[in-house]
Amino acid sequence: MIRTIKTEEVTKNIREMCIEANHYLSRDMDKALKNAVESEEAPLGKKILCQLQENLTIAAEELIPVCQDTGMAVVFAEIGQEVHFEGILLEEAINEGVRQGYTEGFLRKSVVKDPILRENTKDNTPAVIHYSVTEGDKLKLTLAPKGFGSENMSRIFMLKPADGIEGVKNAILTAVKDAGPNACPPVVVGVGIGGTFEKCALLAKQALTRAADEHSKIAYVKEMEEEMLYKINRLGIGPGGLGGTTTALAVNINTYPTHIAGLPVAVNICCHVNRHVVRVL
Repeated sequence: MIRTIKTEEVTKNIREMCIEANHYLSRDMDKALKNAVESEEAPLGKKILCQLQENLTIAAEELIPVCQDTGMAVVFAEIGQEVHFEGILLEEAINEGVRQGYTEGFLRKSVVKDPILRENTKDNTPAVIHYSVTEGDKLKLTLAPKGFGSENMSRIFMLKPADGIEGVKNAILTAVKDAGPNACPPVVVGVGIGGTFEKCALLAKQALTRAADEHSKIAYVKEMEEEMLYKINRLGIGPGGLGGTTTALAVNINTYPTHIAGLPVAVNICCHVNRHVVRVL
């Protein structure tokens, strides 16, 4: 049975999601940060984490963005194959929602029309939109505004198959060590393994939208997530890059089939707010 969704509803929801994501911490990240305050061993690290908590409380109570970099809007649109859209094009509807959310929500506009000419679009559009077709008659929208302090610290490694899982682990640790304080730790580390050059990057980006307290259902991947989180937190970078035992709050890894001659690995790092909102229409 075909179900019709009016694209004006998409615009309305994206608008609200832009404002929500930039002012309120998601439940999983709130829990992760509170746990970090309890477990952090360094006095200075604990103090910084407490200050971050205070900042987040003020942001929610006074409707101030949790970070001055309100990011470039990244949208994952999972479209049920029984959905029919009515109204303007879906892409136009999503971008209109971003435009309304960032202008009416008084959020910083950080997008430029051309990567070299650098003229600001003044409404934070266009968004980066990833589409996929799924079963059913629903539209699942995931909005993840991405700040570029952490985005600039992300890496892709085109490893050889012989590098194996130890090569993958080394790549993850290398990316986090090289990022140091620049990604605003404590961070969430999204990792994509497999596919192609561009696919592993998309896997890593999607991994950041998974709840911080959820692990991969693949046994060896779950073990690697736990091992990498432990090893990253032993690097000593700590909250704010000033030392401590909490450099990362979570390591989320996604995998995908790949070619016999390759082992692509992407590491997409996000700061401690790791903004993401999900709605199903």
